[in-house]
This record gives sequence, C-alpha cells and structure tokens, in this order.
Amino acid sequence: MLEKRRGVLLFVFFLFILAILPLNYYEANRACMVMGGNLHDQLKEGNAQKMQSNKIEADVRENEKYFRPSKLPILNDRYFETSFMDDFYGKETSEIKLPEELFKTQEDAILNYFSILREAANPEEGKLAGCGTIGNAMLPYPIAYQFLSADAQKNLSYKKYVETFQNILHINLIKMKEVPTYEPSKYIRYFIELETIEGSEKEASYFAYYYGFLDLIKEGEAYKIANFDLFGENYLCAPYHGWAYDAETVVDIKYGDWCGLVADRLSTQQDGYVKKIYFNGTDGKEYFVEFYELTNGTDIEIAQYMKKDGEWSLIQLDPESCIRDSVVESLR
Repeated sequence: MLEKRRGVLLFVFFLFILAILPLNYYEANRACMVMGGNLHDQLKEGNAQKMQSNKIEADVRENEKYFRPSKLPILNDRYFETSFMDDFYGKETSEIKLPEELFKTQEDAILNYFSILREAANPEEGKLAGCGTIGNAMLPYPIAYQFLSADAQKNLSYKKYVETFQNILHINLIKMKEVPTYEPSKYIRYFIELETIEGSEKEASYFAYYYGFLDLIKEGEAYKIANFDLFGENYLCAPYHGWAYDAETVVDIKYGDWCGLVADRLSTQQDGYVKKIYFNGTDGKEYFVEFYELTNGTDIEIAQYMKKDGEWSLIQLDPESCIRDSVVESLR
C-alpha cells in the first residue's frame, strides 16, 4: 500500500515538472517583448542558417546604405585623414589650432564641421549600438569644438559640449541652405537637417532626424558657429493630426481662412525639398510662402514674399495676429 502511494506521488511530481518546464524555458529565453513578439539577441553567424534557407551576401561597396535610410546624398562627405585628428590627441582645447582654410567660407565652416563629426561617437551607458569601437569614437570632439565662436565657447564649456553628443553615434548632414533674416544681423543663418544613429536599451540602434537653424559669425577671416537650434522630427504627428504640417493647407487656412488674404492659390512650385506656394491676394498683390520639406514629409515654413515693383521682397506676416484681431473685434 505504501509503495503504491509512493508511486502515485512520483507520478504527480513528474506531471508537475512537465507542466512548469515550458514556462521556465520561456521566461529564461525571453529578453523582452516588442510589438507582441519576443525580442531576441541578434543572430550570430553560427545560427543564422536556422532562420533562413538562402544566405544573402552583402556587397561591402554598399556600406553607405547602412547609414542612410533617406534618399538624399550626404553633404558632410569631406575626408579627413585619421592622422590629422591624431595630431591633436591629448591636447587641451586651448592648444588646438586648426588650418584657416577650414573656415574660409560659410559653406566650408559648416561642411568641415559636420564632416569631422560624422564618425564621432559618444556612447551612453546602457544604450547599445554597433560592435566594438564606433567610427572615430571621441577623437573628433576637441577638433569640432574649435568651430564654435569665442562667445559660444564661453557659454558652453568643452565638457558640456561633449555631453550634448551623448548617445549620438553617427551624423549625416543631408540638407543645408542659407535662409533670410528679417532683422539686420551680424549673423548668417542656415537651415540644416541631420540624420543620426542612436543607441537604445533594446540592443537595437535607431535613425533619428533633426532640423534646425545654425548661425555663423565672422571672426577675423574665419566663419565660426555662434548659435545652433535643433528640433527633433516626429513621424507620428502629421499622419494623425494633419493640416499644420502640409504647406498648401497651411496657406489655405492661415493666410486664407484666418487672414482673408488668399483670393486664388496657384500651383505649387517645388525644387527638391524647397516648396513655394504662390497666391493672388485679396488686396490685388502677389505673394508666395516658402517651405522646406523634411525627411518625415512635413513642411516647415521659412519665409514670406510679396511682389513689389516687379521684384519679390521679403515680408513678415503673422497669421496668429489675424486670429487675435478677430477675437478682439468680436468682443467689441
């Protein structure tokens, strides 16, 4: 009787082990879940064949595609020998003197700055990307810091400057264009768009896009960076929350509905990422509003123009004031 009871207990224990083994295996092998699926470590060469029947050979000449989901060619493609950067290794930033030709023109200053920074990488602890050393690692930062104006360096120490690049592991400059300023200024302003690679806690790297405005100032014969404002690009605003991201609709609503200025909107003229929306005004004048199209498809308003004496002149319209004026008028 005792032996029979012992046999039953062993059988029950065996069934229990069988029941919990799959659960334990699942929990042990599940790193985390993403979009309803189990996220595993990247495939290693040894087990890649288990997941695909045909091996795909990568063409090493096409490495650029791994850095570039956008269609535009990169602009910061100027090549700097590693030996050029090595010459400044270990030096204090105050000891670094760069060749004057790097700052000779406005375009030289911007293109050389971002070409030096292209392969810079400042990994953040806990956010992974790549394998081993990434690009030129931290070597470019003290060199790039020399592109800042004297006042910019006073307001931003080298230590803080490097911290602003945390988790930025690769930089592509994909758009650059001088833009007008409405007030007389000592600065020359450029619109830029950047494509970066950044790490994450999921052992997956991401492309992130930023646009902004960079101000240059001339110090002696050199153009230096005086100010730099960036805005992150969001890929889920425009598809779901509409009109404010579309150039034509912006003109229809802001300048048409709000200000009552649009008598007839004409066809859009687009050259690359530059969009010009022309319209005839209710005041009998001709206008156009200039927009730049970002990689995420949204349009950023840059400037407004009105034709005067046969020439396009920069003007400054404030559609928000039309709403304010309308509200004030309705309260009277």
